[in-house]
Amino acid sequence: MRRNDGQTFGWERVVKAGLGVASLGIAGLGVVLQATPAAAQTSTTNSGSSVAPLPAVTVEAPNQARPRTQSVQRASQSPRGRAQRNPNPAQARNQNTRDTGAGRGNVSSESSYVAGNSTAGTKTNTPLLETPQSISVVTRKELNDRAVQSLTEAVGYEPGVRIDASGFDPRFDAIALRGFDITYNGIYLDGLRLVGAGLSVFKTEPYGVDSITVVRGPSSALYGLGSPGGLIDLQSKLPTSQPFHEVQTVFGDRDRIQGNFDLSGPVDADGQFSYRLTGVMRDANVFVPGGKDNRTYIAPAFTWKPDQSTTLTILGSYQKSKTPGSMFTYSTGTGTATDVFTGSPSYNSLDQEQGRVGYLFEHAFNNDITVRQKFRYVDVDAVTRYVGFLGAPVGNVVSRYTGLVHDTLQSAIMDNQVEAKLSTGPVQHTLLVGTDYTASKFTDRQGFGFGVSDLNVASPVYAPESIPDPAISSSTQQRQTQSGVYIQDQARLDRWILTMSGRSDWVRTTGEDLFALTRQNQSDQAYSGRAGLTYVFDSGVAPYVAYSTSFFPNLGVDPTGAFFKPTTGKQTEVGVKYQPPGTKSFITAAVFDLTQDGGLVTTGTGVTVQRGEIQSRGFELQGLASIGGGFDITSSYTYLDMVTKQAADSTTIGKFPSGNPPHTATLWGNYALPLAGPFAGLSIGTGVRYMSWSYGDDANTFKNSSVTLVDAALKYDFGQAAKELKGLTFQVNAKNLFNLHYTTCQVGYCYRGAPLTVIATLGYRW
Repeated sequence: MRRNDGQTFGWERVVKAGLGVASLGIAGLGVVLQATPAAAQTSTTNSGSSVAPLPAVTVEAPNQARPRTQSVQRASQSPRGRAQRNPNPAQARNQNTRDTGAGRGNVSSESSYVAGNSTAGTKTNTPLLETPQSISVVTRKELNDRAVQSLTEAVGYEPGVRIDASGFDPRFDAIALRGFDITYNGIYLDGLRLVGAGLSVFKTEPYGVDSITVVRGPSSALYGLGSPGGLIDLQSKLPTSQPFHEVQTVFGDRDRIQGNFDLSGPVDADGQFSYRLTGVMRDANVFVPGGKDNRTYIAPAFTWKPDQSTTLTILGSYQKSKTPGSMFTYSTGTGTATDVFTGSPSYNSLDQEQGRVGYLFEHAFNNDITVRQKFRYVDVDAVTRYVGFLGAPVGNVVSRYTGLVHDTLQSAIMDNQVEAKLSTGPVQHTLLVGTDYTASKFTDRQGFGFGVSDLNVASPVYAPESIPDPAISSSTQQRQTQSGVYIQDQARLDRWILTMSGRSDWVRTTGEDLFALTRQNQSDQAYSGRAGLTYVFDSGVAPYVAYSTSFFPNLGVDPTGAFFKPTTGKQTEVGVKYQPPGTKSFITAAVFDLTQDGGLVTTGTGVTVQRGEIQSRGFELQGLASIGGGFDITSSYTYLDMVTKQAADSTTIGKFPSGNPPHTATLWGNYALPLAGPFAGLSIGTGVRYMSWSYGDDANTFKNSSVTLVDAALKYDFGQAAKELKGLTFQVNAKNLFNLHYTTCQVGYCYRGAPLTVIATLGYRW
């Protein structure tokens, strides 16, 4: 079968590419050489495309009509779990051993790149080998080795992930999985979703997480509203049973100065109470004139464990950040981006405050029955100020306008679970029954005005000027409640494991225009499920096959006045996982066929309709290992073949959605030199990220060039030179080592890629 662009489409290409790379990857332990939503300046929602743009911020002129559905239609989405390291996950679990974890915190994820267990795929503590879904875990050790400064950086080496379709942008953790956006509906913290809407997108401080789990493919059967691409689950740093203390000073280019601290341990001699306190303070610039990347973060956690069967952990955090309100640089033509900043340093900021408080509770009545309850309340307040172009330049001079967006979001979510282990003859069951509830309130206020100087794009001058806030001209509010009931059975018969999950959700959404005094109400109900079958060999090989679905409700009406139906997804996945018993290594390979149906697409006249259907097929391979002798490695390869099957714009039908490279490959390795040699205490890390060409617009009229980026790290442990310096380390990390200048275009908009960034970390542990 051939696509409209003349390229072969279908399983022939998937299988050929998959088999070829699989043989190479397994033979060499997977040592082989990832679309985000467009930047928040894009004015129309195109979620029928694989990558949905963020809400309007900078392209619209004050006199243009603004579609009001995009920032409110995505007000809710996300859940997840925590990762535990297990040196031998291939071994069958003892059904009489109770899995605990609600209040368990440790530093085990710092010892290896390879995780054995995760709760993200099943909401139970299940070996990755036995989970019938493509899942990978980024451990704390890998995060430390790569000196990760954002969530997008953290997952940039994972298969099936696209992080920079809208270039370098510190404002959002914009991520897509298997070609579909998860920024608003796929980020979870401790198994509870982080609701996002408009510019109120919860920002992740990676220093505050212990590990990150990437679950690829539909996951609504357990988590409810979500993207067909999958989800990312963050595990908070939890109190430890042993004392742990760390302080760091981080400095780097663009005047970066940052301090980190992480303190944890028991409070009393019996270990019944323990605490953890994590913090970050940063002052830094970005490459646009006057742009800042400042952050203040503090996260306390307290655990009470009155006995071995009961754990209660209370967690909270407060974060204040300042980033640019606009990152746009001027484009001189199709597929180009210059160094000319379109905004004004005097009026360019996104000031955000966010706070959260919640708890994780677990009680085991015995080895067979365990109950859990999780709760979190989140409040986000984001004020964005920016300057944009008012039309095209005339004689190199362009008029500009100002924009003000003030978004607030409050959400509360609770998840209740009962886990039971039982037998029916020779079949061992792990049964999970749960209910969850989410309530969210999102308010969006916008204003547009003038009072800003013109800009000469041939010789830009950014003189300080006083720019007033424009008056608020539109205000909308959305309230959404979601309740769900789910059940899952993990049935084991000898080496066979059958995982069956089912869920029903009820969603009610109310949208109000506070200026026009109009209201819109919508109710949705949907069923979703997953069925997966795994067979675990003694050798550590585990083939599996799975089918899963997803759904997400859309706010708004079509041109006839009818409410939009929920966007749905369905996927068939076949894969194999391999973890040799007794080793710290893990290889996974998966072939998938994923379809999103009922996505919203926006026509050239600004009318939003529901006709979008996109099919995503592909192959993913990942290999990880922590080899004796101080060598850690992670590698991945992704082949992606996407096609727009239905769309409001007929010119995009049969085309490859923009911003998604057909081929991506990553490789990162870190080597700690032998302690007995002259370079004792020295560690060296190197990484390569390759992204093939991709289309720059959904009509496939032009392409982005392929890009190969190199990262590097150098670390020295002073404790190897002198005992009195034990715990003192110095580390230097470089991203885009060769300062490659590249442009990425998506949905027709073009952005600058991240330039060379160098940071140094002086740390001390005791």
